[in-house]
Amino acid sequence: MEMREIGHSGIIVNGLGMGCWAIGGGSWWGENDDRMSVDTIYRAARLGIEWIDTARVYGFGHSEEVVGRALRSMQRHKVILSTKCALQWDTREGEYHFSRDGHDVYRTLTPASIRNDLEKSLQTLKTDYIDVFYTHWQCREYGLVPVDETMGELIKMKKEGKIRAIGASNVSLQVLKDYAATGELDVIQEKLSIVDRKPEAELLPFCEAHGISLQTYSPIEQGLLTGQIPDDYVPAPGSVRDGKFWWRSENLRKVNEMLRGWEDLTEKYHCSMANLCIKWNSMLSPCIHVLCGARKTEQIDDVAGSLDVPMSRQDFERMKADADALMAEAAGQRP
Repeated sequence: MEMREIGHSGIIVNGLGMGCWAIGGGSWWGENDDRMSVDTIYRAARLGIEWIDTARVYGFGHSEEVVGRALRSMQRHKVILSTKCALQWDTREGEYHFSRDGHDVYRTLTPASIRNDLEKSLQTLKTDYIDVFYTHWQCREYGLVPVDETMGELIKMKKEGKIRAIGASNVSLQVLKDYAATGELDVIQEKLSIVDRKPEAELLPFCEAHGISLQTYSPIEQGLLTGQIPDDYVPAPGSVRDGKFWWRSENLRKVNEMLRGWEDLTEKYHCSMANLCIKWNSMLSPCIHVLCGARKTEQIDDVAGSLDVPMSRQDFERMKADADALMAEAAGQRP
């Protein structure tokens, strides 16, 4: 089991965490079996996956409700719990973000709004502290709410013992620098997979230079990099995969062709394709923590041993070269 510190927080945790977006259900993910979701969280803990990540907006509170239900039967001090603030659907304060399932969601990072989010999350999760508290999405208009105002409130929460570490998600380099300037930022959360490496150019080098962790989400592209999606698969309209770049039919086939070229590596390491891609993700930098979504026990069972794959640097570079070639070929399709 590979353990890594979250920034400079002193929190040492398994480098693999469990994401709970899908547990929220709704039109993004479809209906869920909440009992199975709770069992999946229990299973993750038994497998040594301590970091459980959710957000208020996942399922408009439902994901936090399910995670809170699981926590009631767990030893709280053995769980590293993260959730997120800054997305509101009971107010029109801030910038419009999206509409879904009858809710209009707005981004707002004012001290009052993130404090309100924290108190609601504590109540829903039925805990008196959050280990890592993320700002979920940043303002589109730079400086609309100055980062020092947002961080001032987060630092107060930390001093009160209500949060242990401060995180920010979906940031630009400028906003990351603003957060880091306070000296209190421990982690950022960004999308990163072997075929989508936007943070690699600027965010990751900055994190490495300043001792900030990077928790990567969607490391297997919402299931595409498992190698189990047929070439003719079409995402359901309105689902989380609908309209995504790599899920377009022409790109999906190219990804599958690349994955088939790695079947000798799954045989070599006696692992699944998902294990292979997750391990690659973690090897990109020692500051990376990999977040894998799951809502079924078989899903968490499949990914749990990913960081134990003894991948060589040579095979890491081989996979990188193949993915680089694929991304270069597909670059012309990007908007």
